[in-house]
Amino acid sequence: MTALPQPPLPEQPGRLLTIAEYVRLDEDDRHRWELQEGSLLMSPSPTPRHMIALAKLITQLDPALPATFTLVPDVDIDLGLAPADQPGTARRPDLVVVRQDEVDRVDRAGGLLRASEVVIVVEIISPGSRRMDNVTKRSEYADAGIPHYWILDLNPPVSLLNCHLAEEFGYQDDGGVTGVFETTVPFPIRVDLGRLR
Repeated sequence: MTALPQPPLPEQPGRLLTIAEYVRLDEDDRHRWELQEGSLLMSPSPTPRHMIALAKLITQLDPALPATFTLVPDVDIDLGLAPADQPGTARRPDLVVVRQDEVDRVDRAGGLLRASEVVIVVEIISPGSRRMDNVTKRSEYADAGIPHYWILDLNPPVSLLNCHLAEEFGYQDDGGVTGVFETTVPFPIRVDLGRLR
């Protein structure tokens, strides 16, 4: 039996991590780590099909973005759900659309992208992530105030669930879309979902 490599442990094993402590962990290029209320969670690396769909989505979205926004794949974001000295939550979505000045801030000062500057967060459902993407992350991203959450399901026919923040009600959606997804908010976007496979 082979043991899975673990990230360096904090000085006090068993202690929940703050965002700052999470940021200080060594890089791990074999696994995707997230922080949920101070606890480290590991998920396996995405499949080739997952990454192909992500690349094709980026290719379709990039021309539609206003100059003040940028696409960032596979990056940690601080959901800002707890004070800095408390156990934090950081997610690593498949893709975010974020304000360019937030990327510039991270370049200058370090740290994680802040959820308050993210306008769209995208998760592509993987084997074993369906409940996490549809329930847990949906709730967390809404609590973090991210205006739009897209959940992509690559099972044929490819579908996109477009969740939009509805104040105290959390995310609302109109059901999954297949074929072509079009919206005008937060800016005009058209995605041919069939071309993501």
